[in-house]
Amino acid sequence: MRILIATITAGGGHLAAAAALEEAWRAARPDDVLERIDLLKFFSPLHKKIHSDGYLALVERAPEIWGMVFAKTDNPKVARTMNKLKRMFPSSSRQKFERHVKQFKPDVVLCTHYLPLELLGHGRADKSGRKPMTVSVITDFEAHALWMDSCVDLYCVAAEETKARLVARGAEADNIVATGIPIAAKFSSKVDVKAVRKNYGLRDDLGVLLVLSGGFGMGPVAEILEELDKVPNEFQTVVVTGRNEELRRDLAAQDRKHPTHVLGFASNMHELMAISDLVITKPGGLTSSEALAMGKPLFILNPIPGQEAANSDFLLERGAAAKVNRVEDLPYRIEQLLGSKKLTQMAAAAKALGRPLAAGTVCEQVMKRMENH
Repeated sequence: MRILIATITAGGGHLAAAAALEEAWRAARPDDVLERIDLLKFFSPLHKKIHSDGYLALVERAPEIWGMVFAKTDNPKVARTMNKLKRMFPSSSRQKFERHVKQFKPDVVLCTHYLPLELLGHGRADKSGRKPMTVSVITDFEAHALWMDSCVDLYCVAAEETKARLVARGAEADNIVATGIPIAAKFSSKVDVKAVRKNYGLRDDLGVLLVLSGGFGMGPVAEILEELDKVPNEFQTVVVTGRNEELRRDLAAQDRKHPTHVLGFASNMHELMAISDLVITKPGGLTSSEALAMGKPLFILNPIPGQEAANSDFLLERGAAAKVNRVEDLPYRIEQLLGSKKLTQMAAAAKALGRPLAAGTVCEQVMKRMENH
């Protein structure tokens, strides 16, 4: 079989989900021809800059505008009309992607972002009338209308609630499977917690708070650490600043009340989560799924309107997370949580929600459909 995994750089989650699917597919079917592609490679330099930098700038500087755009387009009718309009205008990036799909001749296209779906929906069948099986792998707990397209044969979603939402919006229940959001296999591996703590010079007698800034080093990490200094409880903090080297240097130079370890980009997130008692983070679909898979409760700070707010609602409703909307509310809430029964209950809720094997489940479901195709 020939498998194309299509995604695009827009935050780190879509890329991580695509990498997890590649890992799972290669493990299950090593002889298949597989390609993972980031659609940015088909964009002009200007288009590329507008797409990746524009999204980050909007989310960071004007989240309420992003929230408005998200809400206005979250309607199947509006999304369909938008896609129809877009398809009326010529686009070199769309043509390049179409050409690539025709040349590669995939049997299956797995999409971990909605943009490839919009482009595939525009494409026509080849001369033999054959179109690849198209899979929409939704990387948030709530399904935005843009993930829905007439070209989709199968939806792989985070939870039964996500499935119910798609059904309510007109998708066929038989074409939707609650697989979980695909994450790397290492999040289901056994971690030697003592060895990891020792490696980082962490104390055995203190709990660990893991503060994540996301792959691009966004979020009010410096403010979070300032507020954590005000918490009277004893604990230690591990901070991950992602690719933001300037932030890492700034934070590492500061003195803290609690022992604090500042790291840059971390490829061993499963180990860092394993040694943590609480993960303070933005509620992206992938990061949240990784924490749930490790049975770790989340502390959410000021989610951006749109997909983060929706993910936050999902996690809060199920008892796997706590949330504050303002950073100054952090000390009191953390003080109340640490060592409490509530924290233990949140960890249990997180474990119950976790789907560490989601990537493999997506691949199994796709293969099953291909066999019956």
